[in-house]
Amino acid sequence: MIDMDDLLKNQKIKAEQLIAFGFSESESGYIYSTDIIDGKFEMIVSITKEGKTSVEVIDRSSKERYVLHRVPHVKGSFVGRVREEYEHVLTMIANACFEPDVFKSECARQVICYVKEKYRDELQFLWERFPENAVFRRQDNAKWYAALLIVQKKKLGLNADGAVDIIDLRVKPEDIDSLVDGRRHFAGFHMNKRHWITICLDGSVPIEEIYRRIDESFMLAAK
Repeated sequence: MIDMDDLLKNQKIKAEQLIAFGFSESESGYIYSTDIIDGKFEMIVSITKEGKTSVEVIDRSSKERYVLHRVPHVKGSFVGRVREEYEHVLTMIANACFEPDVFKSECARQVICYVKEKYRDELQFLWERFPENAVFRRQDNAKWYAALLIVQKKKLGLNADGAVDIIDLRVKPEDIDSLVDGRRHFAGFHMNKRHWITICLDGSVPIEEIYRRIDESFMLAAK
């Protein structure tokens, strides 16, 4: 069964879309109500201003909360139908009113804003199995010119624990050897290492250099 917290993990609210979807605004946040199971139940979704969500299903005949759809071992055609309609509503809300918010570092946010403003491109999350991987693609030929990922630092050869936002960028093959040093510039992670480099989005490389390399990568992707 879909859990609301899992469904909205690494997502942020598009507040203007909540109202368009049918939410009502209150002092504490937003509330949406809809009928499910042919009007037998009322489903109420509440979202605070901070993005915390809660969902209730109310039996209209008894005025009591219905919870059996949230108990995994409870089976049956009726409870199965409740789960199906419940999950359908949550999925519609997630798709219409939330957007990915995977990359948390300030440097990653600057990169995303830069690309959006200069090239009018949005991050594309292409793999359901890898929700922390995304790409920027040229609009004219659909070629990738940047990829953002979250990886463990040790996978880059760094002697440090924890994860880091990274960006993969195209570079000219003749520049690879002089760039890759294992500290600031790395061989392309999950990419052709003769055509891509990786940079950690942790401030180790000045943002102005990253912008310049994004521009170069964009041009190289035109070929």
